[in-house]
Amino acid sequence: MTTDTVLYTIAEHIRDGQAVPYLGPGALEGCVSVTDGTPMPADSHSLILAMNNGRPMAPKLMYEFPRAAMNLELKKGRGFINRFLTTLYGETQWSRAAVHDWLAALQPEYVIDINRDSQLQDSYNGAPHILVRGTARIGGTDFRFQIHEYDGEKYREISHEEADPKLPVLFKPMGSPTPYPTYIASDADYVDYITELMGGFAIPSFLKEKRKGLKYVLLGMRLTRDTERMVMSDILHDSHVDKGWALIPNATDKEKRFCSMQGITVVDAGIDDFLSIAKQQMQAAS
Repeated sequence: MTTDTVLYTIAEHIRDGQAVPYLGPGALEGCVSVTDGTPMPADSHSLILAMNNGRPMAPKLMYEFPRAAMNLELKKGRGFINRFLTTLYGETQWSRAAVHDWLAALQPEYVIDINRDSQLQDSYNGAPHILVRGTARIGGTDFRFQIHEYDGEKYREISHEEADPKLPVLFKPMGSPTPYPTYIASDADYVDYITELMGGFAIPSFLKEKRKGLKYVLLGMRLTRDTERMVMSDILHDSHVDKGWALIPNATDKEKRFCSMQGITVVDAGIDDFLSIAKQQMQAAS
């Protein structure tokens, strides 16, 4: 089977709801500031530099954004990290990512996005949906999520019992600035969130039902960091035996071994390759 045939099959499964897009930092490639053309910081390395005023941190901190964020949180407080992410993703104007233009045209029933920006939510602007965002280190509840229902004009916070499972679900486990800022960022956030994710308290019950037997398509995800791999493994729980595909150009041996253990097929293709096929398919179907 050729790569184009595989990509066509993947796009078909997303269109009919059998497969769920799972967006990583690479899905934001091409986004730039509308003011000065600066690329949007999305991957771990660029986020660390943006958080530290363009200066590299110690090598052990440059390894992963949560580690660097923990270091600065200890020095400047948790509010510093939240303000940085809100300024970056909630107050700076960015051009649209090609992936999100495609999603806006398709509007799948379920999308997972581990980025902290709001472009996915913007892609469903005007369309009713459920937004589920991860939270950490909060008191008064065992749950590590917040749920909002969007009626086509505004969000309102709801309980998981109130959620309409027939609406499209946007799952942003690492948070976003809209409708108000909440993020999973530092090591301490991830420890709390992943612990509750493993215990079943970070995903609402209606979404646990919705995800049963689904496949996933990893877009813009590199699987070389343990933190993102742990989050992904638990989110993909209860999926199809064949969990889906990871589009990774020139995947490393480590990535291939991990995907093999997870039941994920690695496809040697990038997002541009996929979008070219997906858009052709949409045009043919219209």
